[in-house]
Amino acid sequence: MPEIPLLTVSQLTREIKDLLENQFPAVNLQGEISNCKRASSGHVYLSLKDEHAQISAVIWKNTASRLKFELQDGLEVIAAGRVEVYQPRGSMQVIIEQLIPQGMGELELAFRQLCEKLEKEGLFDDERKKPLPEYPRKIALITSPTSAAVRDLLQVIARRWKAVDLLVLPVAVQGDDAPRQIVEAFRQVERIPGVDVVVTGRGGGSLEDLWAFNTEIVARAIVACSLPTISAVGHEVDVSISDLVADRRALTPSEAAEFVVPDKREVAAVLQGLSARMNKSLFGRAERARMLLETLSSRRVFSHPLDQLNDRFVRLDEFSSTLAKTIRRRFEIANSTMEKAGSTLEALSPLKVLKRGYSITENSKTGKPIRDIDDVQEGRTVRTKLSAGSFLSQVTSIEGKNESCRYT
Repeated sequence: MPEIPLLTVSQLTREIKDLLENQFPAVNLQGEISNCKRASSGHVYLSLKDEHAQISAVIWKNTASRLKFELQDGLEVIAAGRVEVYQPRGSMQVIIEQLIPQGMGELELAFRQLCEKLEKEGLFDDERKKPLPEYPRKIALITSPTSAAVRDLLQVIARRWKAVDLLVLPVAVQGDDAPRQIVEAFRQVERIPGVDVVVTGRGGGSLEDLWAFNTEIVARAIVACSLPTISAVGHEVDVSISDLVADRRALTPSEAAEFVVPDKREVAAVLQGLSARMNKSLFGRAERARMLLETLSSRRVFSHPLDQLNDRFVRLDEFSSTLAKTIRRRFEIANSTMEKAGSTLEALSPLKVLKRGYSITENSKTGKPIRDIDDVQEGRTVRTKLSAGSFLSQVTSIEGKNESCRYT
């Protein structure tokens, strides 16, 4: 029986590591992602499994940052990489260097995932989109200055409406650095005074060529822009995320030019129509005024103006006569009323009573009538009024309530 060598754990794991890594320097695995976790370091740890087995895997930060789509449990993928044995734990894992989703391309999956995410946030809703200005004075174009798209934009705008300033913010429209340049251009355009609207886009191409306009940072830069934005990416069949979040989508750059400025011929036609309507309205008003003037001039008040004045004089005389009669009548009534009241007052006058032989005794100082024995005192002077005059007396004694006072 052959002798089995004695190995340390480190020796065994090292031999296993060398054997496996040399045996499987590159592998392509098909499986389903599970237990996917992104560490704070940026590395992604996950498992690849099928119906009967699973194996641990890791995607280092540099590789993970280049993935276009979001990793999630249940996603079927093909992972390309190499087998590695982590010697301190004696565990085996696959180092993934490329990941391709099954059933659709990487970019298509990334596009669908980002669409779903932004739609849930309401960034595609029409309610948040701003209207375009009808007559812009300054337009900013965020695109490649050498592309056919920008030439189409400039030509169509110049043909339709020349009363506008055009400002081109040059950016790369494809490549790894294109999204960053587009985002920076949107930040710059906010600081340029007088810009009324922004147009961004490029001509057609493959999904890879158009990918800069499908990135999340560009989509959020468009949403954050306070200026109305038109997105014109690719041809009619191409739909980008920039198209979906922009305030207006144009099927082509040429159509974007048609959206952003009016057609001078249409504006001229509208102005001509308004001018014709205005002239017709003014002529109509002048004709109605002429007819009204003729109607007024034919009225009697203008042909015989003194007739109206004489009528007013006659009515004034009638009012004057009626007023005089009314005043006399009211005076007679008032005089009669006063006479009746005078007779009544005269009948009630104390002087009438005095004429019948009565007198009135009053306090000589206050003039207050003496009605009770308590109103007099001995030694006080009182005045007695008769019908033909009065005289003063001095009270010498008071004999009681039922007896008369004596005067001297």
